[in-house]
Amino acid sequence: MSSVAYSPDGRHIISGSADTTIRIWVAKTGAAVGNPLKGHTGGVSYVAYSPDGRHIISGSGDRTIQIWDAKTGAVIGNPLKGHTDGVSSVAYSPDGCQIISGSGDCTIRIWDAETGAALGNPLKGHTDWVSSVAYSPDGRHIISGSDDRTIRVWDAKTGTVVGNPLKGHIDGVWSVAYSPDGLHIISGSYDRTIRIWDAKTGAAVGNPLEGHTERVSSVAYSPDGRHIISASGDHTIKTWDAEASTAAVKPLEGHTHSVESSIRPSSCNLIHLEFFAKPDMDGWVRDSEGSLLYWVPHECRSNLHSSALMTIPLTSHSRSVSLEFDDNIAFGTSWTQILKSTPS
Repeated sequence: MSSVAYSPDGRHIISGSADTTIRIWVAKTGAAVGNPLKGHTGGVSYVAYSPDGRHIISGSGDRTIQIWDAKTGAVIGNPLKGHTDGVSSVAYSPDGCQIISGSGDCTIRIWDAETGAALGNPLKGHTDWVSSVAYSPDGRHIISGSDDRTIRVWDAKTGTVVGNPLKGHIDGVWSVAYSPDGLHIISGSYDRTIRIWDAKTGAAVGNPLEGHTERVSSVAYSPDGRHIISASGDHTIKTWDAEASTAAVKPLEGHTHSVESSIRPSSCNLIHLEFFAKPDMDGWVRDSEGSLLYWVPHECRSNLHSSALMTIPLTSHSRSVSLEFDDNIAFGTSWTQILKSTPS
């Protein structure tokens, strides 16, 4: 599963999967409700409920957004088309009238939730994959996190950028969220940290929250705004005191692989079930089971396609691995010569 969400009334859970389907579950019993929702031709990267709980939206590697009837599971209207790369994140506006989507095409799009029509032009400014989008609680602003290491704030009505990009992360931003009162923004990054920002000024609040040993893939505030939770590739979920910016309790441990908010599907080949992986701090790229795949020289890491490497999950050993580079790659024993010249 790549994404999960509760219904507003807490009675149901929805899940999106790389198998291209969405499922609805009874939250209390865990029983499946009806048949899988089918319509996407690529992995489902993100799912969300409308504020009134009547509809479900899903974003997919097939570059589209689908709207579904939450009660019957039927598709409503035609797919929302316009993105030229996989859709990584979707969200409803607080009033349920609009939908926003972030994509690998580096843009954010705004849609009319009733008609499915695109509203205005794509929001452009990011220079890499837009991995996460969210509305402010009052619906006046949109925030987006990107692999370009920045967070941007947008005017939800005009689509214009508000202020300068929020900079501080030293690697891609995977998840962004507003505090319930709208005063703060939080971001989780591949640099293993969470940052808190003043939503009005864009200034960083305090020091980065450090403690995870792998990428931070998802962040969220508690409903009362007092705590922040973060999920990571280090297999843990951490809870933080939002005001003191310190870990509040022991990490929640038990997962045996990375805890993700979404698997970002590639648009390069929509037949396969894919996810994105990047070199760790030492340059190693691992498969979906944590095994070493290959090592990337220091000077080559900045030249990776979209700052990421495409791999096919090795949950089945009958599957192959697909790698995508620009120009720099060394074969055979020549990699040892590159290793010798790598900065220590």
